[in-house]
Amino acid sequence: MTTYFNEMYDSGKVRPPYARLEDWTRSMPAELREMKQAEAEALFRRIGITFAVYGEGGDPDRLIPFDMFPRVFTSGEWARLERGIKQRARALNAFLVDVYGRGEIVRAGRIPGRLVYRNAAYEKAVVGFVPSKGVYSHVVGIDLVRTGADEFFVLEDNCRTPSGVSYMLENREIMMRMFPDLFRGNRIEPVDSYPEKLRRTLASVAPTKCERDPTIVILTPGHFNSAYYEHSFLADLMGVELVEGADLFVEGEYVFMRTTEGPKRVDVIYRRVDDDYIDPLCFRPDSMLGIPGLMDVYRSGGVSICSAPGAGVADDKAVYTYVPEMIRFYLGEEPLLKNVPTWQCSKTDDCKYVLENLHELVVKEVHGSGGYGMLVGPKSTKAEIEAYRARVEADPGNYIAQPTLALSTTPTFVDEGIAPRHVDLRPYCLVGERVELVPGGLTRVALTEGSLVVNSSQGGGVKDTWVLAE
Repeated sequence: MTTYFNEMYDSGKVRPPYARLEDWTRSMPAELREMKQAEAEALFRRIGITFAVYGEGGDPDRLIPFDMFPRVFTSGEWARLERGIKQRARALNAFLVDVYGRGEIVRAGRIPGRLVYRNAAYEKAVVGFVPSKGVYSHVVGIDLVRTGADEFFVLEDNCRTPSGVSYMLENREIMMRMFPDLFRGNRIEPVDSYPEKLRRTLASVAPTKCERDPTIVILTPGHFNSAYYEHSFLADLMGVELVEGADLFVEGEYVFMRTTEGPKRVDVIYRRVDDDYIDPLCFRPDSMLGIPGLMDVYRSGGVSICSAPGAGVADDKAVYTYVPEMIRFYLGEEPLLKNVPTWQCSKTDDCKYVLENLHELVVKEVHGSGGYGMLVGPKSTKAEIEAYRARVEADPGNYIAQPTLALSTTPTFVDEGIAPRHVDLRPYCLVGERVELVPGGLTRVALTEGSLVVNSSQGGGVKDTWVLAE
């Protein structure tokens, strides 16, 4: 039987980070817990924190399940994670500058050229162009799992438009409203500086043609997008305009925003629109979400796009396996955070092993996200495994596989009281003139007993994440 690391209890004793939470939970009557849970749901609904589940008849907006039991890290644990996350973000950006330039890592034989140059996320439209400050991925979401007291693994990297930061901020706000005494009794590092840090990061990568305080906007696909709440939330907190493609236009060497006072030049676009849709003259001609001519302005240095078009090649799940090599190649350092052992089905021997052991592995599509298109072997039926086998055999290069990790558990409020549930963590690393992140991140929790899938689209919930001050 698989044993899982319990982040609160060690051999029946409470681990130090959770010491002050034991009495809190024991002294909370079931009626109070139910009242507080209802209060949290009411706050989420009033604020409008919902997400859409695509493919379920009209993309219904849902409340993301919120668990009131916080996840806690010591300052020492966080310091170690922070160093590893920053190291990884620097290496990923160095890789992007390289593969859109001379491709030294490919020339040196450290990563196969086919994984880069034949990758669907590799954008030829930006080859030879170096973005402002040499930064391609300005918000890097690193998904982490824990398997022991000192064992952390990177599950995947998100270099394009990682979502969820609004939940990180709102989880904290709601916890502070509902349990002020809990915060007075614990010294918890704040996360509310994230919007200020994000704005500073975006301003720091303004294009060279910008000779004044940069005008920043957030480009959203619109209110039908599953993360629209987050787009409007961040725009409000940063004090910048939230725009759609129709609100912007290109004239000469610059991008302008339509306002009631006339056109206003835009310098930095924090885009939450996929590459394919940002410029119909360069990418998909049928896109109604982008700005015609945007890429010409971008390549001439008239506007910065964050994250840069083409950044997605760095978070491909096959490229992921080479990130430790990137760290050694570009930084001359050993990786501080481990990758999960990964088999690439594009390799004959790896594919053979995967097909023989599907019942034990987690298999993912190389370009998949949100928990869709994956197989969790130990939790799947024989019929599901055989159906997935056919998919892998039909297109081996589209899949990677990983062992089923013994994800750590944290206490979680369930109908019966408190029970352990599996969790992961997504911190958000900001990369501009400096590399920084707030102490914490988004903890996602698999609310179904025994489930290892934490994605909200697959029934997962979220928790507040505490980093204790020294």
